[in-house]
Amino acid sequence: MRLSRDYFYTLREDAKDEDSTSGNLLVRSGYVKKSSSGIYMYLPLGLRVLNNIKKIIQEEMNKTGAQEVLMPSLIPEDVYVASGRRAIIGSSMFSLKDRFDKPFVLGPTHEELFAIAAAMKIRSYKDLPFNLYQFQNKFRDEPRPRFGLIRVREFIMKDAYSFDPDLAGLDESYQKMFDAYVAAFDRMKMDYKIVTADTGIMGGLLSEEFQAISEIGEDTLVLCDSCSFASNIEVAECCLLESAVEEHLPKELVATPDAKTIEEVTGFLREDAAKFVKTLIYDIDGKLYACLVRGDQEVNETKLRKLLEANELVLATAQQVESATSAPIGFAGPIGLAIPVIVDQNVLAMHNFISGANKKDYHYKNINCEDFEYAYQGDIVNIKEGDICPLCGGKISFGKGIEVGNTFKLGTKYAQALKLQYLDADNQLQDVYMGSYGIGLGRCMAALAEQNHDENGLIWNKEIAPYRVAIIPISNTDEKQVEIAERLYNSCQQLGIDAILDDRDERPGVKFKDLDLIGIPSRIVVGKDAVDGQVEFRNRTDEKSVLVAVDEVIELLK
Repeated sequence: MRLSRDYFYTLREDAKDEDSTSGNLLVRSGYVKKSSSGIYMYLPLGLRVLNNIKKIIQEEMNKTGAQEVLMPSLIPEDVYVASGRRAIIGSSMFSLKDRFDKPFVLGPTHEELFAIAAAMKIRSYKDLPFNLYQFQNKFRDEPRPRFGLIRVREFIMKDAYSFDPDLAGLDESYQKMFDAYVAAFDRMKMDYKIVTADTGIMGGLLSEEFQAISEIGEDTLVLCDSCSFASNIEVAECCLLESAVEEHLPKELVATPDAKTIEEVTGFLREDAAKFVKTLIYDIDGKLYACLVRGDQEVNETKLRKLLEANELVLATAQQVESATSAPIGFAGPIGLAIPVIVDQNVLAMHNFISGANKKDYHYKNINCEDFEYAYQGDIVNIKEGDICPLCGGKISFGKGIEVGNTFKLGTKYAQALKLQYLDADNQLQDVYMGSYGIGLGRCMAALAEQNHDENGLIWNKEIAPYRVAIIPISNTDEKQVEIAERLYNSCQQLGIDAILDDRDERPGVKFKDLDLIGIPSRIVVGKDAVDGQVEFRNRTDEKSVLVAVDEVIELLK
């Protein structure tokens, strides 16, 4: 790449509409450009990084024996209706109609099409197992795109799908893909954790996420300081807390004027929040439910959704709360409710607790679980920092992560929905077991940028960087400098070392700042020492340059 004639630019000022370090640096460095909210164009440098990430993933996928295909982005809507996911994905799916008024969608994910493709091959158990994968654009109508390439509406994903005759076969295929993911992220030099996660809209038996450690990560990672336990907070199991046995006292109605929140009521009654039970009213698939959790804990909506096998879940409106409790928000309690009550497991262990009385400005003291009826019970709260690890009893801490990859054991969910079956050795029809495996290429690029930068710009490792080395002649009018720079550049080209020749008519300081900003791993400066057959060599993270003989610098790079 010759900067004097090729497409290249950098920005001196921060990008005004970027809310993350990676987004700002990638835009300033000329890697990407936002075309609209959540939609980016990849420019020459950015595409080279993206292709380097793709190459790593592709090589590791091919080692597993997986075969690459390419599915369409424009998909008939009835494909998702047949699998039952049209309603689940809902407004996140971009939809349109063709000239014949037939409904189509822009593919948010491709399990259904891969199942249809697999059905073309599968007849008997002898046709299994196999694994297909692709690199394809996905489209999801995010309500709030943010953090540059991390939360977008159009993105490139590597998605793979395994097909096996039984659960044992799925376990084997899953492990191969899992190991390939570990190898790929290790090659990228990414700092990541693998955590158990919610299966979400994918469904199935198991989900694990590859989370790049980052302060701007949208996911909370639950980690143990004593064992290997790692989970997304959405599914992290809470231990049942021990409670001392108390004699049950008669409940007592007490006035709590203008005390609505836990903080206000605890202050008014001078009791600890752990002595209170919050009653939260939820609208779940169009029906109202009351959820009871201890006063110092928070509802985990993912757990709640799974407990009820629900699709849509939102907190009830003020009007709905008043209709269900006959009181304004802040005074809801479990006694006398006509809607189903869901109790967290730790509430069942409480005695003589305090909760709303379903009456304005009043609460009950000394409530016990025999005082009301409940329809459901289970673990429906978020684990907290400092809680007990559910595996070893160690102490829980939190981290933040960017989900860059995920693996799913889908089981027979899609096979049953789309009638993907095979004849076994006894000539009986059986459902095919599927696995699904995704990596977001743009997210990998953003996560690596978040983890690897300094005050001067990006810091790419050699396997990810768009170019391995930059060659900078200090003076374009010095024939010796120009001759050596050209010779080094041509040598790199011949040896397959991706190189930049910064032959622009710019001051050296401008060139150095630009090349630090775009994160080129190494640079060779051809300056005043060229007359003595020497050049300056410096890696991006080195504090100082070293003098190297011209004839030796290429060997140093190699």
